[in-house]
Amino acid sequence: MIDRLKYTLSLLEQQTVPKEKVIVILGPTASGKTKLAVQLAQHIDAEIISADSRQIYRRMDIGTGKDLSEYQDIPYHLIDIHEPGKRYNLGNFIADFRQAQQSILEKGKHTILCGGTGLYIQSVIQENPYALIPSIEGFKELLLAYPETELLARLQEYTLPVNFQIDLSTKKRIIRAIEILAFLENHPDHIVQQQAVDSIVIGLSPPLEIRREHISQRLKQRLNEGFLEEVRGLLTEGITHEQLQYYGLEYKYASLHLLGQLDYSAFTTKLETEIHRYAKRQMTYFRKMEKDGIIIHWV
Repeated sequence: MIDRLKYTLSLLEQQTVPKEKVIVILGPTASGKTKLAVQLAQHIDAEIISADSRQIYRRMDIGTGKDLSEYQDIPYHLIDIHEPGKRYNLGNFIADFRQAQQSILEKGKHTILCGGTGLYIQSVIQENPYALIPSIEGFKELLLAYPETELLARLQEYTLPVNFQIDLSTKKRIIRAIEILAFLENHPDHIVQQQAVDSIVIGLSPPLEIRREHISQRLKQRLNEGFLEEVRGLLTEGITHEQLQYYGLEYKYASLHLLGQLDYSAFTTKLETEIHRYAKRQMTYFRKMEKDGIIIHWV
């Protein structure tokens, strides 16, 4: 297997990489993104900004793969910045990213953006006129009750603006598309241009069988490390199953098991299957980014 660090360093040597240019490391779950980001940061004097939509939450460590010891002495940003239960959207991420990048630049260091949430990454490295459209209070909660078929039917009721692209990969993103279109219908002149940052993108794409093996091994490890106890603690705090669904597959199925709706065998089998499917959806989104004009250097 190719030495990822050597390849990345060689790639950076072939290009002009000023401090303002963000180095992106993306890939599906369990592909080794953080390990490479830390190794690279140690070589080029960089700090890491997380592009993970769930690692922002405190006390959600095992289920989100938040191994802070992996960062060693490298400063990291956008991890453990909010309490569970708080909603966090793309506009929040863009604002937080800008603030974190500015603080890194003021120290004279490089910025590494590392994660698997393709929507977050694409929105800071490619112009997106709709990213900063504000959320409508109570809108998502209202539409979550509707089946996906009805949400898709609602989308058809709107006239799509030029270059408006809809990500249909999750119910949450379909709802966000409806929210944006509803806002634009009421505010037709309200378009905020999102200025992109200069970047170079490295993508990690392990062979399918290796990826599947890593996912299965990591799930077993998380269960052995006390993942169910972590979720039980969140439920005890008053975080509901409906809220936990928002934080991803692990928390959704673990809470169903703890609430007695899935036995242990069904829980682990279903969760493992869904994580494999999620990794496939991540790769599909990264390929979409390439179709949108983003160059990804795969390793």
